[in-house]
Amino acid sequence: MGWEALDEWGGDVARVEPLTGGVGVNEVWSVRVNGQLAVGRLGNRSDADLSWETELLRHLDREGMTVPVPIPTADGRVFADGLVVMTHVDGRPPETQADWRLVADTLRQLHGLTQGWPQRPGWRSSTDLLHAQTGTRIDLGVMPPEGVVRCRAAWARLSGRERCVVHGDPNPGNIRMTADRVALIDWDESHVDVPDLDLALPNNAAGLDDDTYDVAAQARAAWEAAVCWDPSGTDDFAVRRLAEVRAAE
Repeated sequence: MGWEALDEWGGDVARVEPLTGGVGVNEVWSVRVNGQLAVGRLGNRSDADLSWETELLRHLDREGMTVPVPIPTADGRVFADGLVVMTHVDGRPPETQADWRLVADTLRQLHGLTQGWPQRPGWRSSTDLLHAQTGTRIDLGVMPPEGVVRCRAAWARLSGRERCVVHGDPNPGNIRMTADRVALIDWDESHVDVPDLDLALPNNAAGLDDDTYDVAAQARAAWEAAVCWDPSGTDDFAVRRLAEVRAAE
């Protein structure tokens, strides 16, 4: 249906300008709904996937975290025809070591609030991929076989850990800070996994011991290589991240 679905939010709605998020997966625009600035995201996620994400965001909002909150349609739905409209979140990216420590605290809050959360429909965790070949945007079958061996060796070091929801992409562009809070936006990559994947932060801001940080950083590099891998093997970011994953010792 496309952006015509925005009409489901009532008569006083309009697209404003395109935003940079969701490259290759979604179209993301700033929108106005009843005079308020908001964010619209249009993609081809399934209804089950969108139900999982919107329920997660509402849960985190109820528990006091600052996240984009789904704005219901005129008849009360939290998405329509692949379109989700969410509250706009202001702020700046983290810049200092102290900022990143606050980000680590916020990620740990997320992890604590989602123990036992069900997996996102169609997704696999890093440790599931020790045996599974595919999961949502990951297809290990199109990666170099020796690269898959290295990725699985990195993920194997996470085996046996407790799992919860991870944000999945806590880069500076997905963090909005103000003087009194840290907000996480762009939950496209969120799923159930080992929390260490979120905690390989700049300058080890999460305060992990050396071995734990190494495990987290290697697992994160392997995950990002697998998620971003292009069958042609020409995605620079994916190639670079795979190169950072060491051979099994």
